[in-house]
Amino acid sequence: MLITRKFEFDAGHRISTHRSQCRNLHGHRYVLEVTIWGSIITDAGAPEQGMVMDFSDIKRIILETLVDQWDHAFLVYAGDTRVLEFLQSMDDHKTVVLEVQPTAENLALIAFDSLHRTFQNRYAGRLELEHIRLFETPNCWADVSKADFRFNLVGEVPES
Repeated sequence: MLITRKFEFDAGHRISTHRSQCRNLHGHRYVLEVTIWGSIITDAGAPEQGMVMDFSDIKRIILETLVDQWDHAFLVYAGDTRVLEFLQSMDDHKTVVLEVQPTAENLALIAFDSLHRTFQNRYAGRLELEHIRLFETPNCWADVSKADFRFNLVGEVPES
């Protein structure tokens, strides 16, 4: 069975090589939908009986692994040296440096890779990350699924 939990966070970025307004510093109210696959727990008396996973546990894991790091941060490409130097000049500024441009597509890949590793390490086959959808705006999003990785349709996963 598939279950999905939605998260929202705010972050700034820019696409330094873009030819239009996205090259300017700006921010988004991102929405992240995380879909988990697993079997319904049938053990009599188990706290999660009747569930695939307690939604509060999903929330805790996703916040710890990803959202808390990205929320109210500026996501900057390591090659964007002018902006990176500016951000590093501010004391205690929350900056996340990425090895790729912080596009919706790259952020979705980074998120999937990070969350996939977390679920593999903690649940080894009992639960799996099936799919994520990252909305950059209400009308624009990127999807990454387990099948994309299994069949290597997405190429190399960028380092976070």
